[in-house]
Amino acid sequence: MPENYFGRRIADVYDSRWANLFDPAVVDPTVDFLAELAGAGAALELGIGTGRIALPLSQRGITVKGIDLSAEMVAQLRGKPGAEAIEVVIGDFSTSTVDGTFQLVYLLRNTIANLTTQDDQVRCFENAARHLDPGGSFVIEVFVPELRRLPPGENFHAFDVTPTHLGFDEYDFVSQIEWSHHYWIGEEDVETFSAPFRYVWPSELDLMARIAGMSLRERWNDWDRSPFTGESRSHVSVWEKRA
Repeated sequence: MPENYFGRRIADVYDSRWANLFDPAVVDPTVDFLAELAGAGAALELGIGTGRIALPLSQRGITVKGIDLSAEMVAQLRGKPGAEAIEVVIGDFSTSTVDGTFQLVYLLRNTIANLTTQDDQVRCFENAARHLDPGGSFVIEVFVPELRRLPPGENFHAFDVTPTHLGFDEYDFVSQIEWSHHYWIGEEDVETFSAPFRYVWPSELDLMARIAGMSLRERWNDWDRSPFTGESRSHVSVWEKRA
């Protein structure tokens, strides 16, 4: 099993520390987009976490199931209203399975990059395809690697510098691994968190989809379907399982 970087220390504070992700202005467009793709079918979330998207999607009347490596994150989900309607399997979402097939499988907030080898990312696409109905959709939301922001000879990029938080990425260009480092500055101490991510290009994801029997249907800059351009810092991509 991969290492679980989202144990109790992170799970207990996840919803409050990243409270901006739970803002309705962020959640509602995501849920609208996914609900449209799910239609009358069921949805499977890979990396379901504390249920930020799964719960409101379930409240739309859509059957939602999930897979997550972190039992601690899922325990936070279990304490929320409506969680009893969502079945969750604890395991590696690149290989673990749940019963049934789905019109929609989705993987959000850069979580594909938690799989730190190309082989594991390909296995994730194959696992998504196994769970999809023919014609069903696989959705990924992920950042575009920001290598253009690195000066020549540098491999560190600060993405957040405030009086209470310092965040920077450390790139290994050979292994295609980006270590994300966080320092939260309190009144009496400094809390740290670091985790590795395998950054992946949109064209590489398209090839993984082809290997798994899927093809790109649409790619957007964000959930509002704004155009994806060369200046986009992230993308929402939808691949369709071939019939």
